[in-house]
Amino acid sequence: MDIRELLLKDAMIMDMKASTKKEAIDEMVHQYHQAGVIDDEELYKKDIIAREAQSTTGIGDGIAMPHAKDKAVKRATVMFAKSAKGIDYDALDGNPVHLFFMIAAPEGANNTHLQALAALSSLLIDPKLVAALKKAQTPDEVHQLFADAQAQKEAKEKADAAKKAKQTTVKVDNKPYVVAVTACPTGIAHTYMAEESLKKTAEAMGVDIKVETNGSEGVKHQLTADEIKRAVGVIVAADKKVEMTRFDGKPLVNRPVVDGIKKAEQLINEAVKGNAPVYHAAAGESTTEDTSANGSAWGEIYKDLMNGISHMLPFVVGGGILMALSFVIEQYFGGAKSLPFIFLNNAGNLAFAFMIPVLAGYIAESIGDRPALMPGFVGGFMATVYSGSFGGVYVANVMTGAKSSAGFLGGIAAGFIAGYLTIFLKKIFAKLPKSLEGMKPMLLYPIFGLLLVALIMFFIVNPIFSVINTWVTIFLNHMGTGNAVLLGVILGGMMSIDMGGPFNKAAYVFAVAAFTSTKNGDLMAAVMAGGMVPPFATAIATAFWPKKFTDDERKAGITNWVLGFSFITEGAIPFATADPLHVIVSCILGSAVAGGLTQWWHVSVPAPHGGLWVTPLATNPFGYIIAVVIGAIIAGVILGFWRPEKSRVK
Repeated sequence: MDIRELLLKDAMIMDMKASTKKEAIDEMVHQYHQAGVIDDEELYKKDIIAREAQSTTGIGDGIAMPHAKDKAVKRATVMFAKSAKGIDYDALDGNPVHLFFMIAAPEGANNTHLQALAALSSLLIDPKLVAALKKAQTPDEVHQLFADAQAQKEAKEKADAAKKAKQTTVKVDNKPYVVAVTACPTGIAHTYMAEESLKKTAEAMGVDIKVETNGSEGVKHQLTADEIKRAVGVIVAADKKVEMTRFDGKPLVNRPVVDGIKKAEQLINEAVKGNAPVYHAAAGESTTEDTSANGSAWGEIYKDLMNGISHMLPFVVGGGILMALSFVIEQYFGGAKSLPFIFLNNAGNLAFAFMIPVLAGYIAESIGDRPALMPGFVGGFMATVYSGSFGGVYVANVMTGAKSSAGFLGGIAAGFIAGYLTIFLKKIFAKLPKSLEGMKPMLLYPIFGLLLVALIMFFIVNPIFSVINTWVTIFLNHMGTGNAVLLGVILGGMMSIDMGGPFNKAAYVFAVAAFTSTKNGDLMAAVMAGGMVPPFATAIATAFWPKKFTDDERKAGITNWVLGFSFITEGAIPFATADPLHVIVSCILGSAVAGGLTQWWHVSVPAPHGGLWVTPLATNPFGYIIAVVIGAIIAGVILGFWRPEKSRVK
């Protein structure tokens, strides 16, 4: 595929008007929409901003490569945009950015497109090409410059291949040999730029190198065991997980992917000269994590918990919706003995049965990698099973007359216990002879991991959390209207504090836990109503106070009518990012009111997702709708009156 097919002339911006990073993103995204490359400006912009939040795409030397891959993109395209005056884009070198390459890749991008995107990205480390692009005045010049650069690169690759093919004898090569892995979260730009930079720098330094890329196409140029063994050092330039256990015992330089682009010489020197620390897989760090966690203890815990929750949610949503539909059939179409009810209810319950084991298993996997997965699953399953009259459970049963498993909280505990126990086992078994390495993952970790997790779950976790779960269940089943309203206010308000972040997820998880324990959807109604308010509120405010919002925000407001209806709180994030004080405070107030009203009117929604689409399943459909409407109007009106017109765009 010719690279010029990706560089659409009518999508280029040869003289950007933007003066800030936000304006630059807005201008480029809007140009893509005008050129028909994307069909949803807000969705694509949201993913662009999310990628910038992970790490800036301003790579230095006056270049930025914002990129996103989502369903808003209709065709793979690279936009060339140029700013004569330069824009402060938070570039790594602190200098203004003059050249922008905004990459848009559709969710179903084929390998041909991905290969072309990778090839184009790799060309941008050539300083001669960059200098020529800064002088280009027309889209035709840009096209020709890339065509010439691509032709030169292909000619060099052919010459190198021919030279290698003519070698008929094996000669001793004293060049040092290193291996590397490059990877970024999106995998359509930085991955291949880092690869090209490392290869070019290594050639100039007289170092042999092989680079494995973990991009959108998957793993390419995968390193073999012999290549890793022969290498004097390993470079991992990555912002996402890569397979690390294979590098056990090798000097390893572990850096963000952008260092592979900008600091290639430094990385290669560290690997070659033996300055890098020796990596020990058995020490517990078997993967490279996303640098967005910043290494903080809370960041790690939150990341591990979210890994479990993200894998669990399909079971919650799918199982919950099918169970809710079975209740409708039971009530209106044949009762509890009808075949549709039995089928849907059983299918939903089976999905729910996997929910806590999956949660625990993937929390454990995030901490201790694959060896922790099985103990985590089993520990999570043990948390769902009633432990009999053992220890604290016996006391709880005598006092309350109820029987309860450790439940959701016990499953979370099981996941963290299994993960950290696996790390502990890796440290213990690190002292074993190398000849026994193969026994660790196949024999030692499974046996000792399962044994220790089972003992801890049976004698400690299940007794403690069974008591807690029993009391929580009793409280939820017997709390008065006043307590219910207060809890609804708190949970509803939490849904708007960070709109998809830790507070939002904590409220949602609490409601799901209550739903699984009691089969009562009261709190699900509160969190869904609270979660629908922010997108509805921004839609209302942009509709009735349009002069206080930008054109893009008004368009996003229209989209948020649909997002709000579907319980997609994240639709309000762009507004909260641009004006956090007015948007977040307004939405918290409206969401708290909506959550409280659902409890005041005894609304119960026996489905864990769906927004207003699942209204027919609610016990009080009218109350459910009115609670959301009142909360949204309160938030929207407060935002509309409170937001000053001067805050339109900065």
